[in-house]
Amino acid sequence: MGASNSEIKHFKSISALMRYLGLPAPQHPLFAVVDYNKTPQQEIDSEQKLCVDFYKISFKNTFSGKIKYGQDYYDFEEGGMAFLKPGQIVTPYENLESYEGYALYFHPDFIRKYPLGSEITSYGFFTYHISEALHLSAKEKAIIKQLLQTINVELEENIDHFSQDVLVSQLGLLLSYSKRFYNRQFITRKIANHEIIHSLDQILQQYFQDKSGLDNGLPSVTFISDQLGLSQRYLSDLLRVLTGKTTQQYIQHQLIEKAKELLSISSLSVAEVAYQLGFEHPQSFSKLFKSKTNHSPTEFKSLF
Repeated sequence: MGASNSEIKHFKSISALMRYLGLPAPQHPLFAVVDYNKTPQQEIDSEQKLCVDFYKISFKNTFSGKIKYGQDYYDFEEGGMAFLKPGQIVTPYENLESYEGYALYFHPDFIRKYPLGSEITSYGFFTYHISEALHLSAKEKAIIKQLLQTINVELEENIDHFSQDVLVSQLGLLLSYSKRFYNRQFITRKIANHEIIHSLDQILQQYFQDKSGLDNGLPSVTFISDQLGLSQRYLSDLLRVLTGKTTQQYIQHQLIEKAKELLSISSLSVAEVAYQLGFEHPQSFSKLFKSKTNHSPTEFKSLF
């Protein structure tokens, strides 16, 4: 292979990407499905970074190899799905054997006039890290594979006035199944996921114990997700399924619990508690505390 290329190749159209990858031109300029079992991938520079202006969904049934996204690798040995949103930087796979299964591409303009155009942001997995890919059971793989094959058949038909409506409907169904399967993954991987929550609690406890709020302010979602090595959306979706709270709501809950502890057993004033927790203004602390407990911090402190 050639020397490492630090420049990023930017692809505004699916057709341009297909040409670069040595694949046939897409049946629709804004929508394409690649079946790597039928269409072999030509060898390209594995060090070349790519940026695309459209969405990508990868589905792999089984194969031995790893996918590299930036500096991260994900082992797809068991098969699964990964999702890419426009503007993300990716690096091609390191060997041709990695090209297996299906790849679905669709441009934002393809769904813009449909409800899915505004709903696409609700599918948070497009912003997950590659290490947070969707693991599929055998039954789930069969469902996803069938959906992709159905979409491919529709693409191979002559394009008519109904083609886009049908494809958007099928894409929405594929995304809904993916969302369902991710929800299942959050629940079935309880041990690993509860370890994440335990680690989150430890991070917050240490933050409060070190009085980091005095210098750094309130613990943020960005800080927590970085400490855990997870994407913000994945962490928030995981917490919502297991605790009913988003990351921000979970942090606020822990803040209030720590505030209750400080107000009840320490001699700190309400303002001192607020500053120690990371609030810039005591009034903001009081407002949040009352909204969560129905008591002002002063009223709560007087109970003890």
